[in-house]
Amino acid sequence: MAFVRACPLASVAPESAVAVEVDGEEIAVVNSGGEIYAVIDECSHAAIPLSEGDVGNGEIECYMHGSRFDLKTGEPLGLPATEPVAVYPVKIENDDVYIDVENPLN
Repeated sequence: MAFVRACPLASVAPESAVAVEVDGEEIAVVNSGGEIYAVIDECSHAAIPLSEGDVGNGEIECYMHGSRFDLKTGEPLGLPATEPVAVYPVKIENDDVYIDVENPLN
């Protein structure tokens, strides 16, 4: 696995997301329930940044049409999205978030 530094852990407030670019990929780094997740920063229903949506209960919601996604699996939890979003491995090291965009979990 090729983990790359994405952002400082402190930049991801509880129940929020931040947009970062890692190896040319737009990624949403998400803090939900004290866990850090990384998902592709684009709703599978429309080309809308998920990092601008609401976060809570291990889910992220697209602000445009209300599609929700499970942060662990990327699976859609609410219409209109029917396709999952990519989820990436994350590790925390020295108070920084590292993501492996070469090896999605799904």
